[in-house]
Amino acid sequence: MAAKGDKKKSEAPHSIQNRRARFDYNILESHEAGLALLGSEVKSLYLGKGHLTDAYCRVTNGELWLMNADIEPYEKASVFQHERRRDRKLLMHRKEINVLERKSLEKGLALIPLALYFKAGRVKVEVGLGRGKAAYDKRDKIAKDDERREIERAKSLRF
Repeated sequence: MAAKGDKKKSEAPHSIQNRRARFDYNILESHEAGLALLGSEVKSLYLGKGHLTDAYCRVTNGELWLMNADIEPYEKASVFQHERRRDRKLLMHRKEINVLERKSLEKGLALIPLALYFKAGRVKVEVGLGRGKAAYDKRDKIAKDDERREIERAKSLRF
């Protein structure tokens, strides 16, 4: 008889991050939304085959949509394949969508998907409300990161 701790834990797959979004935008707040998907899309995401590089969110007709997200076709799905870059509906409460729509209409704010991940067996999207960074902001951040790395290297060489 096996002990209670011997059971294999089903590890959650890795989340898909949109690293470029945090570099290009100052994220002011983030919200979690569900994602309406086809079966082959869920299986493909479970294998980590999705990209959010060029993706963005938009509110149309009172509904929140994920646009231009790339989910690669699932190899083992024969007839029921999905389109790679189709528009996908995000699932949120009406009040939350209205708040995001009002805020996104402000000058310079955009709705950006930050991550795709599994939570309790369902695919979730982290949607961020962000303001675009200027080119000099990006250069300053890169310079600060380089300086911080140099300081850490110098400290590690002393010891």
